[in-house]
Amino acid sequence: MTDRFARTAERVAARQDARAAQLADDVREFGQPNGDERALDVGTGAGALAFALAPLVREVVGLDPVPELLELARARALPNTEFTEGDGTAMSFADGAFDLAGTHRTLHHVERPDLVVAEMARVTCAGGHVLVVDQLAPGDEDAAAVLHEFETTRDRSHTRLLTDEELRELFAANGLSVLRERLEEKPRELAAYLDLAGSEGESRARAEALAGANPRVLVESVGWYLLSAR
Repeated sequence: MTDRFARTAERVAARQDARAAQLADDVREFGQPNGDERALDVGTGAGALAFALAPLVREVVGLDPVPELLELARARALPNTEFTEGDGTAMSFADGAFDLAGTHRTLHHVERPDLVVAEMARVTCAGGHVLVVDQLAPGDEDAAAVLHEFETTRDRSHTRLLTDEELRELFAANGLSVLRERLEEKPRELAAYLDLAGSEGESRARAEALAGANPRVLVESVGWYLLSAR
């Protein structure tokens, strides 16, 4: 995974910048921080969620395993942001160190998303909030298999999309209660989506063929979940 994001870091950052205003509005409306939180962005990349949160909280720590992305995040740093290299499945932070922990479009790149959710729950204080935003797999197994083939062909860092039901099971297993939820469905432009992953050559041609045969893979379903930690 880290190699893919190292190669495409500039593209990831450019896409982040183009969507920054919309993400900031979404996070403000959906997360509704109180302004005094110490927040954590797990899988921060070039800092998309961290920068959306920064005007709304006291401070934000962004965590990511890819130095090239962290370099871009640090170049954009705000006075109340800090970026550190680390693994979201085994974080060095103390229990209850944060009032708010979030992750934005990261879980489907991780081999063990269950460990990321468990760690986010661990480092969030009792009564604090956890924000999870990620692309969702369809509930239908055949449709999920088609989408999985497309995504893994397009992007070698992709592991597996979770369904809404699977995410809810992870939340419950870690004592996280759903406070608010939202489902978004948006069309994607194929060429730009392939470019973002650095898809080239044979794998790109294969992804294009899969999308041509199954246009539904170009409709992205994204779940937003605001959770309460105990």
